[in-house]
Amino acid sequence: MKFSFMPIAALAFASLSVAQDVTSTNVGEQIRFDAEHNATSLVGTWSSGSRAVMTGPQFANPSNLSFNYPLNTGVSYSFTEDGWYEISRYRFNSNAIDPGCMTGLIFWVHGQYQMLSNDSLYMIPNGDGFQQIQNRCNALSNQILDYNETELYNSWRIYTDPTDGFKLHLFQFDGTPVAPQFQISSTPQMLPKAMLRAPPTQILRRRGNGAEQRLTDISWTFVSTGMAMVLATVALSTL
Repeated sequence: MKFSFMPIAALAFASLSVAQDVTSTNVGEQIRFDAEHNATSLVGTWSSGSRAVMTGPQFANPSNLSFNYPLNTGVSYSFTEDGWYEISRYRFNSNAIDPGCMTGLIFWVHGQYQMLSNDSLYMIPNGDGFQQIQNRCNALSNQILDYNETELYNSWRIYTDPTDGFKLHLFQFDGTPVAPQFQISSTPQMLPKAMLRAPPTQILRRRGNGAEQRLTDISWTFVSTGMAMVLATVALSTL
């Protein structure tokens, strides 16, 4: 099983000067709509591949830091008209040296977004995101971590697919594409637009581009039967 996905960009500006050079439009405002750029509004819920991964309460429960594991990997984004976003991601990272020691990653985050005048999307997390990481070959094989990173997507496009309808393409700060997503609903399927838990605030490290990366260990681990079984099944399939 392979899902093409690059690491999340934390405040993904190439330099702080880039942030100073761009100006934002009104929150939630579309830049333009045409057949070559945006066939419909960004507002709604989008999901990649088999559409197994979705935003909303069926994916994550921030109050007890738990996940409901989808049947397949993927990514889902939701956007509201008043400038809120939510992201759900579920993926596996392969291990070329030992195929049986892949890493499972699942996480959820939400916050507010801005549409910048240079056609990019700037996403600021709300501060209550979290993730779970599992590796059956490591001593710390199951960790629940605080996850809140600011993200920049340097461009986005919505096309009309003749079979599946509206199709969203997002491009990360370095031009790397996110897996294409299809519109599930024009009404966003999201958790409440509020602080849903009180997370730690320690900054573990600062990235080279000046962005703060908050990945604070919440000091306990969960034994997730769901992901453990998935990792074991996938590992056996590689033998």
